[in-house]
Amino acid sequence: MASQIVSVRLGERSYAIRVGSGLEGLAEFVRQCSRPSLVFVITDTNVSDHSQGVAEPLRRTGLNVQSFVLPPGESQKSLENASRLYDFLAEHQADRRSLIVAVGGGVIGDLAGFVAATFARGLSLFMVPTSLLAMVDSSVGGKTGVNHPRAKNLIGAFHQPCGVWIDTDFLVTLPEREYRSGLAEVVKYGMILDPTLFEYLEQHAEAILRRDPNHLRHVIARCCRLKADIVEQDEQETTGLRAILNYGHTFAHAFETVGGYATWLHGEAVSAGMVCAARLACDLGLASIELTERQEHLLRRFGLPLRPLPWSLDGLLRVMHSDKKAVAGRLRFVLPRRIGHVELIDDVSEQAVRAVLQGLMDDAKLVARP
Repeated sequence: MASQIVSVRLGERSYAIRVGSGLEGLAEFVRQCSRPSLVFVITDTNVSDHSQGVAEPLRRTGLNVQSFVLPPGESQKSLENASRLYDFLAEHQADRRSLIVAVGGGVIGDLAGFVAATFARGLSLFMVPTSLLAMVDSSVGGKTGVNHPRAKNLIGAFHQPCGVWIDTDFLVTLPEREYRSGLAEVVKYGMILDPTLFEYLEQHAEAILRRDPNHLRHVIARCCRLKADIVEQDEQETTGLRAILNYGHTFAHAFETVGGYATWLHGEAVSAGMVCAARLACDLGLASIELTERQEHLLRRFGLPLRPLPWSLDGLLRVMHSDKKAVAGRLRFVLPRRIGHVELIDDVSEQAVRAVLQGLMDDAKLVARP
């Protein structure tokens, strides 16, 4: 099955994303991206077999490869674990020519990327995402970070990878819930940038749920291209353009934080967050009810949450006021006007946000009644 290359054009920080099946050619690709003195593979126990498959061809080329394996889960994205990784790198004499290889989902990519950005003032980073969500979103664009009790990803840095290797074979063993979680981010790209992609998802939903490799390769490459286009124009969110990638995320990060990072997977929170954002846009007169219904229908077909759980409204609003898009405590949201186009809306009233959250929570109670 032929692979596809998506280029991220950022001058001296440019890199290639390879989308294909299998690990053949991985070592050569790494060598093209970096000339490492040492390689440090960072992974978790859920994908340790995949990480061994990545490490072996690198070792066969004569590279010294060390591995650090973490437990799985969002709670691993902490300063404590970053410190443990600093100790590990120092113990094995990592230098400025060392390469960090992140093998895993978004948690591993964010944590390993943050460590690569900050150890010795910056090490090269190579991404091998193993989840659908990481393939289409977090492995591309250079955002790294760890969580803080007050907000998700509150501590972080921009640090572009030197290359990204996407192997769709990894998705064969991905748990169903994790796979569907990733589909939320795929839907997001259609909503914010590409109505043709959104229609493709509607037309091929069943094949995508079956993990058909041809459809997956097409969808993943398209999402990567869309994200690359945005990153090339607004690498560090200085113009506001890149903020559209956070559609649904202001709500989603609040759900994750108030839920203690243990209730929902990231994509599940994003799904409910996009529903909230679309309802808010509708209430503000920015979008039609048809838009909200069409989005909800596709998310429902993918088996994703459509309503927030009955969390404290005050707790959710407190987190939203700490969101990175907020300015001087004023709430800002990425809201849709039509499928394929969203805008960053300033100074949304807390009353409007409360009304959306309360309405959807009440809807969920009605649905739950026997």
